[in-house]
Amino acid sequence: MQPELRQKLQLYLQLLTKWQRTINLVAPNTLTQAWERHIEDSLQVVDMIPQNATIADLGSGGGFPGMVIALARPDVTVNLIESDQKKCTFLLVVSRETGAKNVHVYSERIENILPKLPVDVITARALASLGTLLDMCKSQPNAMCIFLKGETWRQEVDLARKDHLFAFDSQPSKTEPSAAILRIMRV
Repeated sequence: MQPELRQKLQLYLQLLTKWQRTINLVAPNTLTQAWERHIEDSLQVVDMIPQNATIADLGSGGGFPGMVIALARPDVTVNLIESDQKKCTFLLVVSRETGAKNVHVYSERIENILPKLPVDVITARALASLGTLLDMCKSQPNAMCIFLKGETWRQEVDLARKDHLFAFDSQPSKTEPSAAILRIMRV
């Protein structure tokens, strides 16, 4: 990892720790392992993003994986979509403090803003079941979806296949052996 990126990510974690005292950005029991649980987990999708892509990160919350992608990949444009105004304020502060000029924060509901955005890639982490995520993404049928899913990812795929047609591949998570990263196309 480049020293400049590490420095920005460490600043991000400092801000996360500070803001976590007043806003629930991540599960409180994960804060002591935030580098591994949130930063490294998010970094594993960075190389899956095509060059110069426009990304919509759904339910951005504390900014994972969207803000991490933006910091690691200045060539991409990242649209962070989060309906909670306080979390959006946090994301704007992180963007300003880290110098991430490729970030746009939308304080709106996903179904209101996603159809209006031209996107190549949609990301989400710890937001909803796979079926619900696919429903959210219907307005972007040509976008590649990259979802970080937990240990029940296989069951989520099976359930989603009952109501959706899609092609996907999976790769094991490097940070949680029972979890996976799903790359979904042609929804």
